[in-house]
Amino acid sequence: MQQKTKITIAGVASAAMFAAGAATAYAAVHDRFGYSPVRSGIPRDAAHFHVSSPDLADHGTFPAAEICTGFKTPPRLTWSGAPAGTKSFAVEMFDPQAPTGSGFSHWRAWDIPAGARTFGGTATPPAGTVVGVNDLGDTSFDGPCPPVGDPVHHYQIRVLALDTASIGLPSAGTSTAYSGFILGRHIIGSAQMTVDAQQ
Repeated sequence: MQQKTKITIAGVASAAMFAAGAATAYAAVHDRFGYSPVRSGIPRDAAHFHVSSPDLADHGTFPAAEICTGFKTPPRLTWSGAPAGTKSFAVEMFDPQAPTGSGFSHWRAWDIPAGARTFGGTATPPAGTVVGVNDLGDTSFDGPCPPVGDPVHHYQIRVLALDTASIGLPSAGTSTAYSGFILGRHIIGSAQMTVDAQQ
């Protein structure tokens, strides 16, 4: 009887320790805003190359005129150093802090020809480029609009180097989740800028 009591006490102690550890782990990635990590979809062995913009600074902030104002002109991007074997590019802007549980896509385009080194602004996309639907349902760029009172949102602007000339997806009817999944199977390199916004 005493042995059973000891086992029960030990079991309760183990359960309590597990619960405390789980609570600590949860607290490390969650706060009152419900933040949790969002998987990037970029392979760990993907090469890194360089992207810049005359419109935005890496680790800078969006101009106030572009925050929650219906701003529709994407940033102009210029990149270099893409890995050998790149057959096309994709570009995107993603908000991993959006209160959706899965982030928020503001912009995505793919099948950008391998010879391209610039994209965005008011220029017409190169022939063959597919401008996908974003999470607002638009086939365009939509500027940042974090909720009022949220902490700073860190918008990720990426150029992705792909191992195929076309991922074979149309714009119409293709969700951002599905285009992201297919892109993830072809990424061989990535270049990223992070630009902040807050209200």
